[in-house]
Amino acid sequence: MSEILRATAFAPGHISAFFEPHYDENIERSGSRGAGINLSLGAFSEVTVSRSTKQDIRVYINDKETDARVTKLALRNIIKDSPLKVTVKIKQELPEGQGFGMSAASSLSASYALSSLLGLSKIDAIKAAHSAEVQLRTGLGDVIASAFGGIEVRREPGLPPWGFIEHIVGDYKIVLCVIGEKIETKRILNDENKLNVIKNYGRYCTKKLLENPSIENMIRLSRYFAEKTELIREDVMEALNAASFHGLAGMCMLGNSIFAIGKTEELKNTLSSFGKVYVCDIDRHGVRILERS
Repeated sequence: MSEILRATAFAPGHISAFFEPHYDENIERSGSRGAGINLSLGAFSEVTVSRSTKQDIRVYINDKETDARVTKLALRNIIKDSPLKVTVKIKQELPEGQGFGMSAASSLSASYALSSLLGLSKIDAIKAAHSAEVQLRTGLGDVIASAFGGIEVRREPGLPPWGFIEHIVGDYKIVLCVIGEKIETKRILNDENKLNVIKNYGRYCTKKLLENPSIENMIRLSRYFAEKTELIREDVMEALNAASFHGLAGMCMLGNSIFAIGKTEELKNTLSSFGKVYVCDIDRHGVRILERS
């Protein structure tokens, strides 16, 4: 590889409505059961790669060079010890730490772009990003969901062939609202007492959704999960209550933010008094290459 190779990939943001964490000695079997929605807003990664005398990985997010531990680990999972220079420029359309799966979308889109340039497969990219998220405890099911798109139910945790996803049919405008400061996912995933509560209610909600698989049921269960696990703050609850006059709303896991469907304009107007509002569609395609040269 004497020349500079370049590729751009997109991965959708992802909302988890509820989840049941599962850790395994085999990192590829770790993940979560649960359900969520893939968003038309996500992360774009432009990746350039060339030969070098030593390995050099640099990541810029929204034009600022950053540590980006998850993305860098995912890329190292792909190139191993190869002396390559890799530069990644990521554009995130939603904020990190608010339950929109931006860490997963960034690492997955970057991994897929790099994998395509090195002649590797989509599953290689998914494995690299998923392993990085699980290892650093920044997520469990977002990478797998973002890889395939749609409204998904994660029936079994982990990567294929262990993990198993079903999809719910539906086309909706999704209204998002960021209400408070970001939540550090790692802090929640390292709290064993909190994890046990989350596991119990996540298992219950997944079971109930499979009995009646619809986005409406998923959102109702999302609110139930947020209340029972006590992950929801008072101001987020106030926003949910206000949104309920114009549709259905749930809390994004794990973030001080909500998602809603219903009367889009009314939801936008009502929620704008609680925080920054975004409107998007459901992404049905998952991670994909946009350009390669």
